Parts: sequence; C-alpha cells; structure tokens
Amino acid sequence: MPSELSLAVVGAAHANADGSNRRFEILLCAPGDPVELRPEPSNNADPHAIAVFSSRGVQIGYVTAERAPWIGSKMSAGADLRAVFQRAIDFGALVRVNLEGEDPILPSARKPRDEANREPDESGFWPDYIPPDD
Repeated sequence: MPSELSLAVVGAAHANADGSNRRFEILLCAPGDPVELRPEPSNNADPHAIAVFSSRGVQIGYVTAERAPWIGSKMSAGADLRAVFQRAIDFGALVRVNLEGEDPILPSARKPRDEANREPDESGFWPDYIPPDD
C-alpha cells in the first residue's frame, strides 16, 4: 500500500455557504501549501464526504466520492494524514496526501499531454508577434 497519493478535489464550481469562491481560492493556493481534510458525516448528499480547506480556512472542494470512504476510514482509524496543495486542474485541484504523518513530497511537474507527444517543429517558421490588447 502506498504511503502517499494524489487526490482529486471536485466541486470547485459550487459556491461556499459563506459566499467565498472556491475557484478563486484555488488560484491563491501555491504548490506545497498545507490543506486540511475535514470529514462531514452530517452531509446530506454523502455521509462519507471529506471537505478540503486551504491554509486560509476556505473550502476549495471535496475529495471525490470514490476516494472519500477510504480516506475517511484511514482518518477514523487514527492515521496521521498530512496534505498539501499540489496544483490546480480544469475541474478543481489535486492535493498530495501522506498517510504516515510525514510531509508529502510533490511529484515532479509533467508536460501537458499535447506538448509531450508533439514532434519538434523544424520548419523554421516563426509566427508574427501579436501584442496584447491594452
């Protein structure tokens, strides 16, 4: 069993009860910032729900429904989980979790799929500079 894993954080499109914006908060998070995982057993939609909060105490979303019961069972069993913000993604974020009480280690950044599989352009073509709209 791995001692570290990355977890997807979903639900970023929803507003928090206090009116704060989850997507905006995700943009404020930097890789390596601590995040907190909080079980929500009274959640009407999913009693296994685990909310994810930034270091500023603002909710950024939830652990996916597929992973939440397993992570919740680890937390109930007394596992010393430590989690950090990994990166923003299209539908929310990724967090890195260590199950043994150690600081999580962020994986090295990967190139986006379209760039990783792209052949280098050796035609000598350089596009014209397009200035920004000011």
